[in-house]
Amino acid sequence: MPDSRIFGRTYEVLSNSLDISAKRHNLITSNIANMDTIGYKPKDLDFKKTLKRAMTTLAPPDMTQTHKKHFAGVNVNSFSMNGTNSEDVDIYHLDSVNIDTEMTHLVENNIKYRTSTEMLLRKMDKLRYAIREGGR
Repeated sequence: MPDSRIFGRTYEVLSNSLDISAKRHNLITSNIANMDTIGYKPKDLDFKKTLKRAMTTLAPPDMTQTHKKHFAGVNVNSFSMNGTNSEDVDIYHLDSVNIDTEMTHLVENNIKYRTSTEMLLRKMDKLRYAIREGGR
């Protein structure tokens, strides 16, 4: 984890936001890919709930090596991102995946991802500016 005095909580929130957006993108594209699969139920995750859960999960204090190939206390999946079934599924028809809905979710997720990326870049620009000006 980076030094919290430099990055603060912003870096952690943006990092989790990018991870969740990437996972949601995979779920949405999986829904689109399985559009013609009989009985397939679209999956999605709630971005806000998942981010909130990720931010309330405590990180391990220190990583200590218990075995030469292991780290104890490291939780690789700090938040569960298994998709849940979407409410707008018609299981009795072949077209249980609505392409318009999925494309709308995809665009919405893309905007969130780009916004998080832009915020992270601006945070890095501020640090770069502070380093450059401090060196003069």
